[in-house]
Amino acid sequence: MFENLKEITDDSFNDEVISNEGLVIVDYYADWCTPCKKIGVAMEELSQEYSNTLKIVKGNVETNSATVTKFGINGVPAILMFKRGELVSQHIGLRSKKDLKKDIEEVRNV
Repeated sequence: MFENLKEITDDSFNDEVISNEGLVIVDYYADWCTPCKKIGVAMEELSQEYSNTLKIVKGNVETNSATVTKFGINGVPAILMFKRGELVSQHIGLRSKKDLKKDIEEVRNV
């Protein structure tokens, strides 16, 4: 569905997110979730805009229960931001592209 966003799994989470020294955004979604589809479009656009400075990946909450449980994800869409392998920001629910960009800039400057 989203060609620029890599799908991660519980098995690939450490390699793709925790081991990354930069900023990584994980967009947790469910296939049945309409707000997830809306935020997915914004994430696709952001992945192109920030292609040289951060990594954005997607994870399905229904097939990645270990990671969902570990980070206490209790709703979708859920946007988790990791910097140098540490969780630095987490938002549940639909956010505008403008708000996501603001979140990214705040985390980049921490």
